[in-house]
Amino acid sequence: MLGVYDFCGHYEWTFEWFRQEGGHELVREYWDTLGRTAQTHTLELIKTKGVEGMKEYWGHTLEEEAAGYHASSTENSYRIDMHQCPSKGFLIKNDLEQYSDYCDHCMGWIGPLMKRAGYTIDHQHNHMGQCWWEIRKASDATPSSGPGELSGNSDIRLSPEWRPGEQQMDTYSRSNDPDDKHQN
Repeated sequence: MLGVYDFCGHYEWTFEWFRQEGGHELVREYWDTLGRTAQTHTLELIKTKGVEGMKEYWGHTLEEEAAGYHASSTENSYRIDMHQCPSKGFLIKNDLEQYSDYCDHCMGWIGPLMKRAGYTIDHQHNHMGQCWWEIRKASDATPSSGPGELSGNSDIRLSPEWRPGEQQMDTYSRSNDPDDKHQN
């Protein structure tokens, strides 16, 4: 049986295999399929309970994974500041890098799932096991908060370890582009 940390290496290798077989679009299709099939419970929880469902799901999941994170919420938004992603941290620690954007796998299934639930996500990651997500209803055009506004000193963007040179910023579920695969 694979342990959770061994799983991370195999999972990343699988992303690269899909990329080699069918390009980045096949990787995204794989992630979205995982969200559509293995995460139906998450979709129903969030559709039913909204922000409270997000707190319930990610609070439990991230605690089990022993993630170094901080969650913040308001009545209308939910935010995660990931200071130490356990899976990306494992890959970095063990010098494993098969797929060039392992960090994108979370948003690869969560972005489309949240759109189906009626939410949008602003997300940024730096390829070093650090990221932030800010989630709100898709009908809410409010931009994501500035550094420290929602999560105070726990905002990863305020950390001296936040390395801005490798950041990737994405917004999921707000595009009107029918060809954008994130939006399905």
